[in-house]
Amino acid sequence: MAITASDVNKLRQQTGAGMMDCKNALVEANGDFETAIDILRKKGQKIAAKRGDNEAKEGLSIAQVAASGNEGVILILNCETDFVAINDSFRTFVQSIVDVALANKVTTVDELKALKYDDKLTVDEKITEQVGVIGEKLDLSKFARISAPKVVAYNHPGNQLATLVGLTVDSATAEDAGKQVAMQIAAMNPIALDKEGVDADTIARELEIGKELAIQEGKPAEMAAKISEGRLNKFFQENTLLSQPFVRDNKVNVEQFLASAEKGLTVSEFLRFSTK
Repeated sequence: MAITASDVNKLRQQTGAGMMDCKNALVEANGDFETAIDILRKKGQKIAAKRGDNEAKEGLSIAQVAASGNEGVILILNCETDFVAINDSFRTFVQSIVDVALANKVTTVDELKALKYDDKLTVDEKITEQVGVIGEKLDLSKFARISAPKVVAYNHPGNQLATLVGLTVDSATAEDAGKQVAMQIAAMNPIALDKEGVDADTIARELEIGKELAIQEGKPAEMAAKISEGRLNKFFQENTLLSQPFVRDNKVNVEQFLASAEKGLTVSEFLRFSTK
């Protein structure tokens, strides 16, 4: 049967595939749209299998808060090249996965992949289909959700870095303060909320390094141990969010800034995802 430009464009709108790929799929399917979609999906599966060992180090990270304001999601979809990552159609596709995640109460990558993307495909199947469209390996490498009285998202220009912050108070003041803290997290990359959130291996390593440095400086072993404890406290101050000096006013730390903004306001949880 004759394949019209209208038919090709309709299939392109449904799948995002290139014009020639859509035309060839329709020709092979004798004009049947469902069969043509399956042909394009199989192409994606073949390309995915071929590129399975390739590194997908580029991509986009997007954080977004639900309309309710009390939950948000953050994810990374990786691709192979910066050329794809900066493409508007790729960003639109990543945003569509964010929308699916926000609309459903999922908390893990596997749960998100298993969700229905539309009435035909799961998120995982749609990603595979897009592999055929784009011609690169795609990997939904990270996903998480935060629920709190107030959740704030920050997306750094270029969408290579995003942060998500859960706050203990729901108010306009809390949202404004939360945005400032979300940007602080992006800039300062804290490893934990407070010192209680730092794992034992990191603490042991920092104590050992601090002690060794003190010994190299000529301090006795007993004194070196005490010095290492002091250096550990400095490590906590520099690397845990609530103890970090607030970027906009380093006379106070983040915890003090939040408390001064509104009574009872602090961070309950945060996430920072970066493609780099």
